[in-house]
Amino acid sequence: MLDPTLPPHVPPGAVRHLPNRGEIFYRHHRHPDHTAPTLLLLHGWTASADLQFFTAYETLAEAYSFVAVDHRGHGRGIRNVREPFQLEDAADDAAALVEALGLGPVILVGYSMGGPISMLLWRRHPELVAGVVLEATALEWRESRRERLMWRTLGILGIMLRGWWYPRSVRLGLRNLVKGQPSLETWVPWIEGEVHRNEVRSIVQAGRALAHYDARPFAAELDVPTGLLLTTGDRLVRPRKQRALAHAIHAEVAEVAGDHLSPWTHPDDFARATRRLVDSVARRAALEAAPAEAPSDASRAAG
Repeated sequence: MLDPTLPPHVPPGAVRHLPNRGEIFYRHHRHPDHTAPTLLLLHGWTASADLQFFTAYETLAEAYSFVAVDHRGHGRGIRNVREPFQLEDAADDAAALVEALGLGPVILVGYSMGGPISMLLWRRHPELVAGVVLEATALEWRESRRERLMWRTLGILGIMLRGWWYPRSVRLGLRNLVKGQPSLETWVPWIEGEVHRNEVRSIVQAGRALAHYDARPFAAELDVPTGLLLTTGDRLVRPRKQRALAHAIHAEVAEVAGDHLSPWTHPDDFARATRRLVDSVARRAALEAAPAEAPSDASRAAG
């Protein structure tokens, strides 16, 4: 039964205890065809699984099973007051969940910060990864002076997130953002509530972790089928940086003519482009996983 407090097509949520890690929250859609590939959806900085992907859930559910996790300190994700947020820990959390659920190899879909987490998950747990789709993300996050300046203001961000005026600014910003999107305007109160689930300390630490991430030394080693969704109007992760990533990992590219919040501002385009890339990566992954055809009697005799 659908939960009337959630947008349509949001699958059931669950909590799983991961030994020595904590309790991780995830959504799990199981496709009726048990042979359908499974996707692992990895959201971006300051988001949650639902906030990042709810506009694509229906389209992906048509052909795939998927698991969508909340990263530590984000949404309902693991709370760990002892250790600072590290991208490697988020990757290991997701890998531990895949193993606990008896899944894999899976196709990773990583948006923004979910891109680095995807790359690290593949690097640290290659046996769990069949393919990778990266979205609105980059090889590194501090090459330009603008980016370095942005990361230096993380202390100010923490103050802002704790300010009394922040909830009101979120409400107004969301209403302006989804204006003209009737299917989303209804869910602004829900989106607002999801935004406020984040743990401020972890959000600031995650920003610092992103500031030090650099996949340039190892990106070319990615050895599974890849795709990249490029947000052509992105002012946070510039399109040139997204293209540099696509070139480095030899990714098939699909474009969405929107900014970094395209899953909300261009929901239909985002869902279609994500599905197109996942379909392509899944086809190529299946071909690579298929056993080589046994030689015929004639070819054996010729040999």
